[in-house]
Amino acid sequence: MAADASPQYLPAPPPPDFHREISLPQSAATHDGLHFWQFMIAGSIAGSIEHMAMFPVDTLKTRMQALGASSCSVQHVGVRQALGSILKLEGPSGLYRGIAAMGLGAGPAHAVYFSVYELSKQVLSRGDPNNSVAHAASGVLATVTSDAVLTPMDMVKQRLQLKSSPYKGVVDCVRRVLMEEGVGAFYASYKTTVIMNAPFTAVHFATYEAAKRGLMTVSPDTADDERLVVHATAGAAAGALAAVITTPLDVVKTQLQCQGVCGCDRFSSSSIGNVIQTIVKKDGYRGLMRGWIPRMMFHAPAAAICWSTYEASKAFFHQLNNSSIS
Repeated sequence: MAADASPQYLPAPPPPDFHREISLPQSAATHDGLHFWQFMIAGSIAGSIEHMAMFPVDTLKTRMQALGASSCSVQHVGVRQALGSILKLEGPSGLYRGIAAMGLGAGPAHAVYFSVYELSKQVLSRGDPNNSVAHAASGVLATVTSDAVLTPMDMVKQRLQLKSSPYKGVVDCVRRVLMEEGVGAFYASYKTTVIMNAPFTAVHFATYEAAKRGLMTVSPDTADDERLVVHATAGAAAGALAAVITTPLDVVKTQLQCQGVCGCDRFSSSSIGNVIQTIVKKDGYRGLMRGWIPRMMFHAPAAAICWSTYEASKAFFHQLNNSSIS
């Protein structure tokens, strides 16, 4: 009986200031220890820096691709000739015409891009970091959503980049396009953009993840110290490969966005097949590869800048989260 009367010891209740989410950090974070908004900020910073830094090369690409759309005789120019012409006739400022439009579009679009990619990768990979199919599929989902945000400003940007562009700036271009062509003109190239960027992103992300793993296994002892170099190198390789493969669709996109401006032909429809037939008839199959060199010159360093900036931003947020917990 005495034994039955012995006191029963129950676990003490948690103190009033106990926070269960601290002991379970994944419940407060979406993926990889970061919050959803942190992925968005990291992606926005990375995308903005990438496009601002490489904008002059993008201008060269647009000029070279739009030449073939003119109803005048087709001119074949190289990167050096195109650059020299812009500097001689317009000065260095000619390389940055339209940069404000890209500044307005790149940040929000890349915030959507990277946050959707991270969330999709978490769901589709199911914890397997070597799942290239999941990485590629996540990239496709990311680009479909981000292109819906970026395409209108990309159209404005490309029209401003043209030689002798009739628009005074971003606001003037948006106003005149709305009045003269309607809202649909901003999304005339959306289908082409998605069809181009889906394989581009699939190749890009799958190559990036594979190259990153390969580079980090070469020297695992110094992988942490060389992390930014690894991200930059893997990103450059992925960007260059994806850029070359998808150049024909990028030419179609440019000519759809610039149709009716500065002498560029208007197409009877926005059908990809119709535009390709027109390009091949006028300029041959090489017309579909117009601007592939500056496109590769853009995407290789741009991807290196973007990925290294993105990973650096993520590392900053990791440190910030860890310091707030401790």
